[in-house]
Amino acid sequence: MRYLLDTTVLIDHAAGWPEVVGVVEKLFGEPHDLLICDAVVAEALSKGGEREAAAIGKLIDTLEFVSTHPEAARWAGASRRRLRRTSPRRLGDALIAGVAWFNDATVVTRNPQDFEVQGVRVLGYG
Repeated sequence: MRYLLDTTVLIDHAAGWPEVVGVVEKLFGEPHDLLICDAVVAEALSKGGEREAAAIGKLIDTLEFVSTHPEAARWAGASRRRLRRTSPRRLGDALIAGVAWFNDATVVTRNPQDFEVQGVRVLGYG
């Protein structure tokens, strides 16, 4: 199975939240493809201080990096446009959902509603 880690996973893991530490350990302990994308890296590294950035960087280095494919970007734009009246999506969430859709991955997140509304699979925690 493929999992795409959301920004919340990286930030919460760096903070040592027990709920996410357990989820990350479980995912690493099983034969899964664990992915990270450009939108998540940029969002996660824009938060916190140097200590948090260093911890986030260590986790990023253990994951498979996938870039946002043009089809994923198109899907994200269409998702945002479709949902703007009922549930406006942040651009970052739409791009992450698009990458998950394109890579047939499940998004791991503390905010499952941000991705469920877009129609991608989600593994929530917290």
